[in-house]
Amino acid sequence: MMYRLASATAAALTMMLSLSAAAAATDESAEAQLTRTITALDRKVFDAYNQCDLETFTHYFVPDVEFYHDKGGVTFDRASVVENTRKYICHKVRRELLPASLKVYPIKDYGAIEEGEHRFCELASGKCEGSARFLMIWQHKDGEWRMTRVVSYGHRALTDEEKAALAPKPGG
Repeated sequence: MMYRLASATAAALTMMLSLSAAAAATDESAEAQLTRTITALDRKVFDAYNQCDLETFTHYFVPDVEFYHDKGGVTFDRASVVENTRKYICHKVRRELLPASLKVYPIKDYGAIEEGEHRFCELASGKCEGSARFLMIWQHKDGEWRMTRVVSYGHRALTDEEKAALAPKPGG
């Protein structure tokens, strides 16, 4: 009797551990998939930003997007975000994501939070002089991903060491 009880307990425990491992693998794969999705969206948004393709760029924001910028202030609509990009970014600056800084977090029944750091390079000189942190809130609605909130903060000049690390190496 004791042997049967121990066997049944071991079988139940094994089954619970298997289900738990399967659930963890599913969660991990869902999080990995979400990270791949948001990473791809980041690339598309900023390819449009860097190429001044404002029609494509516009598509990634809800009409009433809130954009908080520590140096430039706040805007509360897509038209202002796009106009500011046209005025201050187009054909002047290129944004580069620092891939190791990118983190993505799911928001239950809504979308995702994307955070990271990027640097900005002057097109005229080719020099990357500045860096900033960012946080973007993505909404997944009706099969579309769009940003509802953007926070761009911690803008700073790159240090000489950071600039040196970015400089092309001789012969390479």
